[in-house]
Amino acid sequence: MKNHQYDVVVVGAGGAGLMAALYASKTANIAVLSKLYPTRSHTGTAQGGVGAALANDEEDHWEWHAFDTVKGSDYLGDQDAIDFMCEEAIAAVYELEHYGLPFSRTAEGKIAQRPFGGHTNNITKKPVRRACYAADRTGHMILQTLYQQCLKNHVNFFDEFQVVDLLVNNGTVAGVVATEIGTGEMHVFHTKAVIIATGGHGRIWDVTSNAYAYTGDGIAVAMRRGVPMEDMEFFQFHPTGIYKLGILITEGVRGEGGVLINSEGERFMERYAPTVKDLASRDVTSRAMYLEMKEGRSINGKGYLYLDVRPEVVNKYAALDGRKNLDGTPYVVTGEQILAKLPDIVDFARTYLGVDPVTQPMPVQPTAHYTMGGIPTNRFGEVVIDEKNTVMPGLYSAGECACVSVHGANRLGTNSLLDIIVFGKYAGLRAAEYALGSAYQPLPADPADYARAQFDAIRNAKGSENIITVAKEMKVVMMDKVGMFRTGEGMAEALQKVRELRQRYKEIQLTDQGKIFNTDLFNIWELGNMLELAEMITIAAHARTESRGAHARDDYPKRDDANWLKHSLAWVRENGQIDLGYKPVVILKHQPKERVY
Repeated sequence: MKNHQYDVVVVGAGGAGLMAALYASKTANIAVLSKLYPTRSHTGTAQGGVGAALANDEEDHWEWHAFDTVKGSDYLGDQDAIDFMCEEAIAAVYELEHYGLPFSRTAEGKIAQRPFGGHTNNITKKPVRRACYAADRTGHMILQTLYQQCLKNHVNFFDEFQVVDLLVNNGTVAGVVATEIGTGEMHVFHTKAVIIATGGHGRIWDVTSNAYAYTGDGIAVAMRRGVPMEDMEFFQFHPTGIYKLGILITEGVRGEGGVLINSEGERFMERYAPTVKDLASRDVTSRAMYLEMKEGRSINGKGYLYLDVRPEVVNKYAALDGRKNLDGTPYVVTGEQILAKLPDIVDFARTYLGVDPVTQPMPVQPTAHYTMGGIPTNRFGEVVIDEKNTVMPGLYSAGECACVSVHGANRLGTNSLLDIIVFGKYAGLRAAEYALGSAYQPLPADPADYARAQFDAIRNAKGSENIITVAKEMKVVMMDKVGMFRTGEGMAEALQKVRELRQRYKEIQLTDQGKIFNTDLFNIWELGNMLELAEMITIAAHARTESRGAHARDDYPKRDDANWLKHSLAWVRENGQIDLGYKPVVILKHQPKERVY
């Protein structure tokens, strides 16, 4: 076992982790631990843009952005945190520009902006250009830019280190335990502050846009140390994943004029969102697609619809909508412009579908995409551990694994990249400030004891279960019963199945007993994390007897503000039982009302 000591340890090297490390490194000694090489982090797959009311192309205000975020959240987002994020967004984007991020540009040289789902001019109710983008590689550019800045600031990186335990002494953070994947050795990082920024857990579902590594590790590690999880029942399904594969087709395609088409050749979103049509919020669009397919209008009777960005189709509907360029001329696109603005999407479609989007429509289906829930924090990244928002000293979180809550029951497109840069920054600043004013907490006599016990149990299991079988059964039951549409009966079946799988998990036999790059060992450990989270998600979803945002129940189809305008909290107790509690939503000037798009 090797020992290290740093002022602040950041767990995760995606956008949130790198942003936190960058700002913490200005005043503190920093280590970043990541199970991946930083530039392979999932932030790199984010395509369409980062939301900020720069008003470079047309009138816009951060207050409009805030209202759209509250409305998109189905009024479950905390409005103080939303205001903070949307106001900070403008400076945050310009900071990225100054760090060297190569944004796409207007003719005048300003940062280019495109429309995105749910973002509107609050007066006209029409879509507004708010997404700041770098072609369709925005997340990739953010990741590269922040990594370069962290190297410039001499941040210490421990790549391919899997964090497996959080060390806590009398309610205060003392460090983390990590396993070096390449050697199998355990390392103890003694630290004053820990920032968890490990991303989401979309691999729990069968069809997902999430990377293979998105297994909820940071959330699992924290919840095993008594930290509750907030709003875990809310998981977003993005409308446009590549059929069967789930790989994301950015909302930016629809921002550039692409439309969703059913088997009858109909642009069906006009029925569900007559004002913004294909640019409705993601939960509304995904459910509309599901209903179209359920009513027999899927393509060739299969589980997909078309996303059509062929220039002749875009131009046809742009003319019908009366869409104009900024100079007032009719909006018209060419194949060359589609290739220039969406180069990765064109390449994805050609590679994975054998389809050229410039000349053919793309087969798409809703795909498990993003968790609105996670580790509860305030707007400065400080982790809170109860209904009274009591701060846990030394623990911080940012990014998809955290729940501020700015996304509420449904996240707007572009707000994930905004989330990581705003709250990653403040988590880093607060963690460094805390570390400079605090002492190191004593470590237990054997800090790696609990982590070692977890891996010993995996190594010593003698059953006949197979990891692939157990994982597949989890993904299928979660997709079918705790997916885009849910019922109490279906979720009860899922809960029973997940608990059965958690028992069968203990019988998975590890065939590779080696220590060097033992990916089988880590895959089994990650599956354990996902099964625990699947149980928590299902319990929280079953308890919420309403439909709100991404949580849609056929047996309770209406939103119920009288009983459910509140955040859920879920604790894992020492006996393994999951208990639920609730805390109020922060409401300022936007009172809940029916969402109309």
